[in-house]
Amino acid sequence: MTFVNTLKQWDEAVACFERGDSAAALGTFLDIQEKNSKIFFNIGCLQLINKNLDSAEKAFDSCIGKDGHLAVAFFQRGLAFYKKERFEESFADFQHAFKELRGNQLIDYKPLGLRYKLYACEVLHNMALAHAQLGQWEKAKENLLTALNLRTEAKLSHIDRGLECILKQKLFEPVEVPAKELFKPNKHYVAELEKKDYLGKAKVVSSIVFQDEFSGFAPLQPQVEDVPTRPKAPEVLRALEGEPHTVLFEFVPETSDELAVVPGNIVFVLNKGSDNWASVIFNERRGLVPYNFLERLEITLSSKQEQDGTDKDDIPAPPRQEPPKIPQRKSASASENQNIGDTITESCQSEVVSDSSLCIVKVHFTYTIAICMVPGLPYTTTLEKISNKLGLPATAITLSYAQIDSGKTVIDENTRMEDVWSCVHNGRLTLWCDLKEGMSEQLQTQTHLMALHSYESSTAEDLEFHQGDTILLLSKINEDWFEGQCNGNIGIFPASFVEEVAYVG
Repeated sequence: MTFVNTLKQWDEAVACFERGDSAAALGTFLDIQEKNSKIFFNIGCLQLINKNLDSAEKAFDSCIGKDGHLAVAFFQRGLAFYKKERFEESFADFQHAFKELRGNQLIDYKPLGLRYKLYACEVLHNMALAHAQLGQWEKAKENLLTALNLRTEAKLSHIDRGLECILKQKLFEPVEVPAKELFKPNKHYVAELEKKDYLGKAKVVSSIVFQDEFSGFAPLQPQVEDVPTRPKAPEVLRALEGEPHTVLFEFVPETSDELAVVPGNIVFVLNKGSDNWASVIFNERRGLVPYNFLERLEITLSSKQEQDGTDKDDIPAPPRQEPPKIPQRKSASASENQNIGDTITESCQSEVVSDSSLCIVKVHFTYTIAICMVPGLPYTTTLEKISNKLGLPATAITLSYAQIDSGKTVIDENTRMEDVWSCVHNGRLTLWCDLKEGMSEQLQTQTHLMALHSYESSTAEDLEFHQGDTILLLSKINEDWFEGQCNGNIGIFPASFVEEVAYVG
């Protein structure tokens, strides 16, 4: 079954559910041959509504098998175990869902198609209920007190009611995903399924028959005699700067100052360097392109037929099959052997140039990252920026720095940050990052990716990042698209823009 067929059935099933026909929706979901994690999640939710707890458990098992980082799937399977009175397994799933929050207070699944926010405090609420069912009232109380500290909105008042019940050693109702919410397919993909009439209906705008009945246009006038055999050559608008060239071969940029072009593009060359690289303008963007990939475009005001007096068409020579070798750049030798993690993004470089108050903080982890910061930031802000860049919770890492003629010194909340920032030299500061004891086992199953190129989001579902950013892989949608988390945001992105980074525990 193709992706298009899967998308059609998925959209049809959601439409049936919204009309109130949950049986037809479940049947359509079950008929889909290539089910992804979101479709299995929808099947599990519909089975929970029908109180088919065994079927719901199997559906959530398949969902988690497809995507082992989907916190809301662990949350729903925990509810299925709770309703089957398997409280120990229920607590384990709620605990796993809490870990998949990765220190965040909530996960908003709306960009992925589910109108639901999974709050950390509500996961702790259900963990406390599982403890209460097992007679572990003290542990239940500890979970609810932690939930109160993580509560972000006043509407989550059921946390207070749950604590009152626990103090009286009474049970309460668990929190569930609303029965009306399911994962919906991407609306942009669904829109492409509809057939579109780009031509429309034919309309008569002129007729050679005098007083013809149509929309009111005047009839065609008699043709003028002695019409020129060839139309006049139109005036050509030349660019304000640069010489026009045609792109002969596709060029894929390898650095941020190079420009991507494909055969047939018209670029304007500003200047050509001695290393055979040209600075060009294309679509109002400037960049470098190998000059041997270009061919000068001659713009004239008269056609070739007028010059030679013949009507023969000028058939161009066939293009070369293989593109020429890309010339070596003189300025690229120093950066060819540089690790991709050590590169600074173009935006960061521009900030350093435009604002001398910023400095570049290089952090050595299992790979190296670079962040622009304002010297003098407090410890908590510095730790948060570095943890977001690494895609790790702030509670999982330890920072350290090195002074002249001394070893590394650990940075914590008691450290004088003036001593740390005094180590800035030539606008640069070097720090070291290590995982805290016991965190290696918790993070070793996570897959980290390094951004090879910057990616700008075009829809709400996309994940935006810059070259050199670290991305936590959440799931692989297909061979071309991944789902991940970067800088506190979750979304989808092209797989060709990243490469996997080996994690060292």
